[in-house]
Amino acid sequence: MSEPSITIALKLFAAYQEALGVPDLVLEFPASTRVATVLDRLIAEHPELAQWRDITRFGVNLQFVEPDTVLQNGDEVVLIPPVSGG
Repeated sequence: MSEPSITIALKLFAAYQEALGVPDLVLEFPASTRVATVLDRLIAEHPELAQWRDITRFGVNLQFVEPDTVLQNGDEVVLIPPVSGG
């Protein structure tokens, strides 16, 4: 029997949207996946994003969360890179 999985909606902004060429994705992960794992997966597929790893904030369902927050099926995840300008 395979491990249960969850599906999340990922919203992309700034550098993430630029690198992937789309504003959002639907991704599948194993149950009990932490939100930081979503970023790890994107960086594995797009190594140029590694420069943003330590300064990206995470949002789940319109709330800022810590990187170790465990995701639930159907969550909406937002990766928030630093914003410049004024």
